[in-house]
Amino acid sequence: MKPRPRADGNSTITPLLSVLVLLSCAFVNLKPGVGKTTSAVWLAHALHESGLSPLLVDGDPAASALRWSELAEGFPFPVIALPVGDVHRRVNDFLGSRQAVVLDAPQLEDHPRIARSIMRYAGEWIVPVTPAPIELDRMAPIRGEMADVQSLRAEPARTVVLLNRTNRPDATRTGPDADAREALTERGFELLDTQIARLDLYAQSFGSPVQAKGSAYMDLADELIKRQEEA
Repeated sequence: MKPRPRADGNSTITPLLSVLVLLSCAFVNLKPGVGKTTSAVWLAHALHESGLSPLLVDGDPAASALRWSELAEGFPFPVIALPVGDVHRRVNDFLGSRQAVVLDAPQLEDHPRIARSIMRYAGEWIVPVTPAPIELDRMAPIRGEMADVQSLRAEPARTVVLLNRTNRPDATRTGPDADAREALTERGFELLDTQIARLDLYAQSFGSPVQAKGSAYMDLADELIKRQEEA
């Protein structure tokens, strides 16, 4: 794989994967409207721009990721719709030589069978959370859901929280973002260092082509690849 430019344009980064390692991650949450689809689409593009060859799996019956790709006249990687209860058995039929799989799961509260099947497949569960009190309060019930699915797996999935729609692009020591990190950490959740700021760049991107270079999702891709290497 060829080196990719840094976001600042000053030098290059050699891709973090020197061998073919499958990265599989799913965006999951109990509730809708937390940015799962936006994050899945942007991350898949970031992985593609990092030199990997991702597969994007749209497991939501609403098929928002698939529709996005159609409106954008196609993504530079395949998007498949699998809103079925046996996703974990079927994804590999579409994988081929792809090096990464990004799964957009529907909300657990409305489509538990599909979401749990996606969680049975993915090696990394990413829970997008907005740093707002009501969103933090919704995190308590997800523990039981995750524990139930972990019991069905041969190996436990890695679980991590992604702070989404934050007030600042980078982690701070004070303010709502820092308070959310502290509250989630105290509750036993692991958080990614990367956080996604509340920007129109992401909020208004549905249906448009995506260029992830220079965005926080490139940082997210790098962090997830490092986590995979260290696992």
